Amino acid sequence: MKKTLIMSLLVSASVFAADYSGVIEKPNASKLIEKDLLAPATVFKMPAGCVTTNPESIARGAFIFHNLNGKKAKKNPPKGLARKQMKPGKTYLPGMKIPAKQYGNCIACHNIEGARGAGNIGPDLTGYKSMFMDTGVRDNKFVFQKIADPRVDNPDTHMTVNLTTKLFTPKEICDITSYIVSPK
Repeated sequence: MKKTLIMSLLVSASVFAADYSGVIEKPNASKLIEKDLLAPATVFKMPAGCVTTNPESIARGAFIFHNLNGKKAKKNPPKGLARKQMKPGKTYLPGMKIPAKQYGNCIACHNIEGARGAGNIGPDLTGYKSMFMDTGVRDNKFVFQKIADPRVDNPDTHMTVNLTTKLFTPKEICDITSYIVSPK
């Protein structure tokens, strides 16, 4: 009995002491990091007619600015925006989930007129039009570029890189820019 117990313990111990390194996945960390790196800072050309006083464009910009995503967005999105976004080039079959559209949630970091729970990490955008646009200190191209890829003039920024990463389309950035520079 003693002999059987000792043999049983030895066999059990050898199972635990076996080399399992061959079955453990070992991803190449360098390749994973390389895949996750952002593209270099990019200067974007603002499309013609980008910034507008069109109320629909400003409403879309406001919605994007004040909401995180379509699934939990406050109120219904204005004309031209949706709660869900089909990924380009992907085919969705019946019953497949279409992902929620990721919006800006700019108010997590920026304050602006009418913001609820506005952030205090980024610059306060309250009165932006009168302070910067009307005085000529900034122009529409500056605001568009700052939203598209803020690293161009500040490589250490913590702001999201929106156009380089394709989080937003140029049209959506035009809408956000139109909202920021509009009278409130």
